[in-house]
Amino acid sequence: MKKITAERGGVLRCKGWRQEALLRMLENVLENGENQKELIVYASLGKAARNWPSYLAIVDTLKQLEEDETLVIQSGKPIGVFKTHRQAPLVVMANCNLVGRWATSENFYDLQDKGLIIWGGLTAAAWQYIGSQGVIQGTYEIFQSIARIHFGGNLRGRFILTAGLGGMGGAQPLAGYMANAAILCVEVAEERIDKRMAAGYLQRKTDSLDEALLWIDEAVSNGKSLSVGLLGNAADVYPELLRRGVQPDIVTDQTSAHDLLYGYIPSGYSPESAGVARREHPTKLQAAAGASIANEVKAMLEFKKRGAVVFDNGNNIRSQAVQYGVTNAFEIDIFTEAFLRPLFARAIGPFRWIALSGEAEDIRIIDDYILKEFSDNDIVSNWIKLANTYVPFEGLPARIGWFGHKDRSKLALAVNQLVREGKLAGPVAFSRDHLDAAAMAHPNIMTERMKDGSDAISDWPLLNAMLNCSSMADLVAIHSGGGGYSGYMTSAGVTIVADGSEESDTRLRTALDNDTGLGVLRYADAGYEQSLAEVRTKGIARIDTHRYETISSTVK
Repeated sequence: MKKITAERGGVLRCKGWRQEALLRMLENVLENGENQKELIVYASLGKAARNWPSYLAIVDTLKQLEEDETLVIQSGKPIGVFKTHRQAPLVVMANCNLVGRWATSENFYDLQDKGLIIWGGLTAAAWQYIGSQGVIQGTYEIFQSIARIHFGGNLRGRFILTAGLGGMGGAQPLAGYMANAAILCVEVAEERIDKRMAAGYLQRKTDSLDEALLWIDEAVSNGKSLSVGLLGNAADVYPELLRRGVQPDIVTDQTSAHDLLYGYIPSGYSPESAGVARREHPTKLQAAAGASIANEVKAMLEFKKRGAVVFDNGNNIRSQAVQYGVTNAFEIDIFTEAFLRPLFARAIGPFRWIALSGEAEDIRIIDDYILKEFSDNDIVSNWIKLANTYVPFEGLPARIGWFGHKDRSKLALAVNQLVREGKLAGPVAFSRDHLDAAAMAHPNIMTERMKDGSDAISDWPLLNAMLNCSSMADLVAIHSGGGGYSGYMTSAGVTIVADGSEESDTRLRTALDNDTGLGVLRYADAGYEQSLAEVRTKGIARIDTHRYETISSTVK
């Protein structure tokens, strides 16, 4: 099979740049994917399309799609093309959405086996994944927040223990290195370690715990940054470190713990033997994975008891551990509430831009603009400088930055002007992570312990998707769980293309401001003062129902 790579250059295969942009985004997620043969992008299960006939049909349809038409996709399968209008989304999709009481892992796998549904991850089936770099800044910001809260602002001389070097976890070693720490990443699949080494995300690898600890101790003692990949299983390594009395400063995990059948590899299994067991003894494999997760989480809780900063990095590991007897697993904090909620309350989150030309210089020009125009934004300007030094491009050149309300549209409009003036080699696509202020409801990740108790209300991402359709975005997606995540999460994704046209000015301004504006209002509605202040300073049109309370009492 010929390897799929995203098209570069200025030659169009589609009837316009908006359609071409979405086709290149689809190709790009597969170029950066874990298992292209199976259309899997990341997390062992997250797919870009349901199957190869669906992928080929999507490609052909995008090539023929007119600007006043909309392609509808259901769980990675193209369903039809509808006549809409030039301001409507070109693509709308819904992935892995199951009716409440039926949203179980068992039902999902049954439907998946029948070829009726896929797990689209977050940015996989929405064609927005840009490689591990898409996660690096979020992971880096978590480490920086921990540094500010617990370690006087710097992680130099600190030891981070984590696991998982897949499509998401692969960002951890570089993020830890950039945060000045010594980071040990445990991974059961050697090819994933090698992939991170080749990409420059990881410095050293070993299959010896003794050697790994020697390197880490040396780096901690000398205050040096270092990333080490250890071939092993976290369910074995974490308890062994406790037995030896080794105490990291920070402990987390980003293995594919969301899924017991396709993701997490249990103790005593290799990826290959797990593959065999998946076919021949799936129930036994799931039970072994759950037991291993329980052992790992017990070790994490003990590390916390001994003084480490321990957190769940969003892979559902605590929920799995509870199912397998670790009733106090939720004593481990979730990263969003513990470290990032003040940013999300202001709709500051992971915003992305992708150079569709394939020219790295386009990203450099945008970097220069950001460093000049957003010099007072410490988070963004610091990151752009670090990314230029440490973060290699994967697939189409891309960048990520934590921008909030109005700042996203300011950047996008400036980029659209650069495209219009011919200062960039081609159009630029703007997107974001689904982990964004209005875009996700997940009571064990994004919305855990909301101030008003609204953790499980999924209205917000659904409203977000509908508002983005109304706001003329080019692609809008609604996703739910799937696999081990079934019933846990609802999210929405969006992509808008800066092709240099005046129509794109309108789309970019409207969609990006409304996307973040709803995020601010989501947290304002929950009572967060940072959000209420943002409403006042940014002039967001919030309807305050409290002022009607006196009137309503008289009506009653």
